[in-house]
Amino acid sequence: IIISNNKYLNDDYIIRFSGLKNYPNYYSFTSFSMKKKLEKSPYIEKVKVKRRFFHTIEISVKESKPLYYRDSDKRIVFADGTAYKQDSEFVVFQIPRVLNYIPNDIYDDFLKAMDKVNDDTLSRISDISYDPNDIDKERFLLYMDDGNMVYLTITKFKMINYYNTVLQQLEDRKGILYLDNGNHFQIKE
Repeated sequence: IIISNNKYLNDDYIIRFSGLKNYPNYYSFTSFSMKKKLEKSPYIEKVKVKRRFFHTIEISVKESKPLYYRDSDKRIVFADGTAYKQDSEFVVFQIPRVLNYIPNDIYDDFLKAMDKVNDDTLSRISDISYDPNDIDKERFLLYMDDGNMVYLTITKFKMINYYNTVLQQLEDRKGILYLDNGNHFQIKE
């Protein structure tokens, strides 16, 4: 069994979910039946199953993209807006935790903005807090795993993808990066 394109789900989870326990008889399973079983997993967006010569089965998965862990109800929220309790069957997601409530009127825009954050940067964000002020009701505070903090608005959320570049310019200084209104860095005392 050859499994490809899985980042979060381990091979054992995919094999068990597909119904291929203990390498059953190659002829007793169809590609279609395995595909249907795998597509029932909330963590799999799309899957391709091919049977090859020499009793080889190739499974290529496209996993649902996890965006954040919602602390209020202990669920993982995916790019399509669905939320599920974490299953212990696979690798723990390296995603940020949202600490507080995000109002319904900006929630969909927040999901779209989070979906545009690349995986490397997403894994560097520890926590996210909805932190509106008098000027902007769509402002968030991101706590980075290196000790820095970043203020962003939904319209400027994609700028977090340049965090690694900005970090090199800071020369290991810690502080708050304001990307919500202007682009400046305040060093922690």
